[in-house]
Amino acid sequence: MLRGSGPGCRRTRIPKEEETNVALKITTREVDGVTVAALDGRIVLGEESNALREKVKSLVAEGKKKIVLNMDNVTFIDSAGLGTLVASHHSAKGQGAALKLCHLGTKFQEVLQITKLMTIFDVYNTEAEAVASFSK
Repeated sequence: MLRGSGPGCRRTRIPKEEETNVALKITTREVDGVTVAALDGRIVLGEESNALREKVKSLVAEGKKKIVLNMDNVTFIDSAGLGTLVASHHSAKGQGAALKLCHLGTKFQEVLQITKLMTIFDVYNTEAEAVASFSK
């Protein structure tokens, strides 16, 4: 018998990961002529990846050609999220816009290196470096 599982023992319910994480929030602002989209939450299959795809599409449609995705508060990304980033990058590039990433975090950077996606994206350690890269 497992400890704490007998009669009279109270069970503490541990919430599932899905219940504790909120959907992806995207906040945009302008910094020196560059649109910075700060992402907060998870980039996963479904509403979250669709929201990111639509946001990038609408920014490009508005004539925003310099876009930085600040990944500092991204807590999780799945394969669909990676696919959304790649598709958004190619879509933006095809319309004359540039999409750059910053604040990836160690694990996410490792995933991009292992999948060879690091060669596709311009990646910067800080938002300031990413913004400054557009004026070089």
